[in-house]
Amino acid sequence: MAVDAQTVEKLAELARIAISEETIDEVSSRLGDVLQLVDQLQAVNTDGVEPMAHPLEEVQVLRKDEVTEPNRREEFLALAPQTEAGLFLVPKVID
Repeated sequence: MAVDAQTVEKLAELARIAISEETIDEVSSRLGDVLQLVDQLQAVNTDGVEPMAHPLEEVQVLRKDEVTEPNRREEFLALAPQTEAGLFLVPKVID
C-alpha cells in the first residue's frame, strides 16, 4: 500500500512531529512497508488459535502477602505536629 506525501504530512501534523521535505519520501516508503506487513499478518488464518497474553508458558512467581513489619502507627502519630482520631492533620491546600 502506497502512502503519499500528503498523508505523511497529515500524520506528522497529528503526531506533532516535524518531518523535513527531504525525508518525506523515505517516511512514506517505510510507512508503506509497515502497512504491507500488517496486510500480511491479517491474511494469516488464525481459526482455532487460542489468544494468549504471552508467547511463553511462564508463571509469575509472587511472594506471599504477609505482614513483615510491626504496626508503628502510634509512634508515627506521636511525631506529628497535629493529629485527631488517629489521623494526621495537615493545612488546607485547596479552597
